[in-house]
Amino acid sequence: MNQVIDTTRTRRVSLALLVWICAWGSATVASAGGLAVTAVEPARHSLTAAVDASITVHFDQPLATASVGQTSFWAFARWSGTVSGSYVFSNGNRTVSLVPDQPFSAGESVMVILSHDLSAAGGGTLRDAGYSFQFWVRANPAGLTFTEIDRLSTSSPSRPYGGIGSDLDGDGFLDITTVNEDTSDLRVFLNSGDGSGAFDDFLQPTSPAGTVPSPSEPSDFDRDGNVDIVVASTQEATAAVLLGNGDGTFGGQQVMMVDGNARGVAVLDVDGDGDIDIATANRTSSSVTVLLNDGNGVFGNPTSFGSGTAGEWAMAAGDMNDDGILDLVVGGQTAQRIYVYLGNGDGTFTANGNYASGGAVWMLVLGDLNGDSTEDVAIGNGTSDNGAVLMGDGTGALGAPQTHAADPITLATDIGDLDGDGDLDWMLASFNGDWRLLTNDGSGNFTFDREIAAPVAASCSLMMDIDNDGDLDLALIDEIADEILVLRNDGTVFADGFESGDLSGWS
Repeated sequence: MNQVIDTTRTRRVSLALLVWICAWGSATVASAGGLAVTAVEPARHSLTAAVDASITVHFDQPLATASVGQTSFWAFARWSGTVSGSYVFSNGNRTVSLVPDQPFSAGESVMVILSHDLSAAGGGTLRDAGYSFQFWVRANPAGLTFTEIDRLSTSSPSRPYGGIGSDLDGDGFLDITTVNEDTSDLRVFLNSGDGSGAFDDFLQPTSPAGTVPSPSEPSDFDRDGNVDIVVASTQEATAAVLLGNGDGTFGGQQVMMVDGNARGVAVLDVDGDGDIDIATANRTSSSVTVLLNDGNGVFGNPTSFGSGTAGEWAMAAGDMNDDGILDLVVGGQTAQRIYVYLGNGDGTFTANGNYASGGAVWMLVLGDLNGDSTEDVAIGNGTSDNGAVLMGDGTGALGAPQTHAADPITLATDIGDLDGDGDLDWMLASFNGDWRLLTNDGSGNFTFDREIAAPVAASCSLMMDIDNDGDLDLALIDEIADEILVLRNDGTVFADGFESGDLSGWS
C-alpha cells in the first residue's frame, strides 16, 4: 500500500540523496551512507513531461519517511512557481513521488532540488552535495499563427530590459514582471485570470531593484511558496533579492555585494542543503560570485573566483555532466568564449574547458536542443549580430558553434517549444532590429521561420502560456518603446490536419 504525506499548498519541499545518473534519468551510486538514486521521473532533460506529471525518485533502499519533507524534497517550476502537493511512498518506501496539487504551466522548465538531509531507514544519509535535475513540460501543438492581443506600457522612460513570466499571485495564471533599467525597479502586470490573455496595468507603487538592473531569475528563496526574484545591477557591484508577498507585490530589496558589475545571474543549490543559492557573472572583474542562502532567503558574504575569461557577460545553470549537481556555463564577451564550471556540491566549482562562442556573448540559455538528453547552449552574440548553438556531450564538453545571422546587436536568446512538436525552438532579439524565430527539426538544426517587427528596439521574449490554453504564447519586450507586445499563439494542429484555437481540456 502507498503511504501519503500531505504538504501545505503554499510551502516548498526538498529531499536529500546521493547520486550519479545515467541516460534517461536512471542512476546507481554508492555513498558514504549507502543510499543511492536508481532512477528519476520525468527523466532529466526531458522535453515532454505531462502537465500533471508527478515527480518521482527511486532509491536502492528504503527511506526514513520522516526525513522527506518541505526542506528535503521540493521543486520550482520557472513560471508556475513552487510545486505543492503530497508525498506518496511505494515499493517498500524505496520510491517517493511528489504529486502536485495543480498542473504545471505548459512549456515551462522545472528544477527539482533534493537535499543532503534525506536518510535511509537503516541509517546513514545522502552525499553532502545533494541532488538536482531539470526537465521541461510539454506544450500542446500549435500552428504558429500569432495574433497581437494587447500592447502593455511600462511607462516612458522606464527602459524594460528583461523580465519573468511567473505566477506571482497564485491564481494559476502567469503574470509579467519587467526589470527596468532607467527607473531601476520592477513593474508587475497581473494576468486578468479569465483566459483571455489580458493583463491589468502595472501595479503601483513599483518595487525598487538595484541600480540599472537587468539580468533576473525567479525562484523561491525563502521557501514560503511565493515566487521571488533576484536581479543584478549592471552599473554597480550588487545584486538584489526581492521576496514575493504572494499577491503580485514584493517586499523590500536585500542588496548584496558581488565582485563586479554583473551581466549574468543564475539560481541553483550549490551546496546540497536544499535551498537556492545565487551566482553572478561579473563583467568588470571577469569573475564569478557565489552567494549562499541560509534557507530563509537571507544571503551571506560573497565568495568569488576568477573565471579565466574576459568580460563576463552571460550565465546559466544546468547539469552539464549528468552527475546530479548543477553546473555553471559562463560567456565571456571580450574573449568570445564559453566556459563550463562543474559544480562540486560544496559551493565551489571546477573549470572544465572553454569553447569558441561564435561571437561576442551577450546572453546564453541552456536546454536539450538536439534530443540526446544532454544540455546544450544557445547564445545571443551581441555586437557580432548573430546567434550560436553549441551542443553538449554529457561530460561538460561543448562542440563547435553553429552560427545563425541576426539583426544588429543581438541582446537576447530564448528557447521554448512554440510549435508544440516536442523540441525547443529559438528566439533572438536585436536592439537595432526585430525578433527572429527559428524552428527546430528535433535534431538541433534551426531554420529561420519569420521576423516579428519591433516598435523600436527588441529586447527579449518571454515564451509563456498567457491564456492557459496549453500552447506557448509570446510577451515581447521593447526597451526603447517601453512596451510589451502580447501575442497569442492561435490554433492547434493535430495529426489529421485539423486546426483549432480552443485547447481547453486538451490532453
